[in-house]
Amino acid sequence: MTGVLFDWHGLRLEARCSGALWWPEGRWLIVADLHLGKSERMARRGGALLPPYEAEDTLRRLRDETAALDPRAIVSLGDGFDDDLAATGLDARVVTELAALARGRDWLWIAGNHDPAPAAAHLPGRSLDHVALGAVTLRHQPQGDGPDISGHFHPVVRLAGARRRALLVGARHMILPAFGQYTGGLAADAPAIAQWVPDGFAVACMHRALPVPLR
Repeated sequence: MTGVLFDWHGLRLEARCSGALWWPEGRWLIVADLHLGKSERMARRGGALLPPYEAEDTLRRLRDETAALDPRAIVSLGDGFDDDLAATGLDARVVTELAALARGRDWLWIAGNHDPAPAAAHLPGRSLDHVALGAVTLRHQPQGDGPDISGHFHPVVRLAGARRRALLVGARHMILPAFGQYTGGLAADAPAIAQWVPDGFAVACMHRALPVPLR
């Protein structure tokens, strides 16, 4: 799997083509917006029906990354679940897979706007509002002057006529793409995103990680 290495606020990081962020020195694997349980939540609320295997597909991609990198910690930057009820109503197979992924490593669930409550007791890991990584704060949404790494917006860029999930790197804020399946996306130049990352570069998630300038 091809990634892009770069330095940011004293950290050497790698943007992975999966949409994950890797901190090699501390072996932290950072992902945003898994939205586990999205299909169940939409069915529960009478919305459009999604394929029921979205959580399994998301965790399969996460399993591929853990197999390749053997992280010491996995950090979910909020909206790990599509809502708080989804966290308690996950299919048993998904709970088993989460336990297997967390075995032998730390797992941090950062609270998001979809899942503000602590992760369910039957799930592995710890629940936090934010966590520090050197001088950088890991949180769900960007705040103030940073520096911070967040998710929330599901950024995408358009390349070769297609919308590609993308990690955005600005001077003070970094925004990860949604790692979950069927999550949709918001254009990187949309005002809600551009106010935080007006320029810098994006790393598009394709068969390889492709850096492109943001203007």
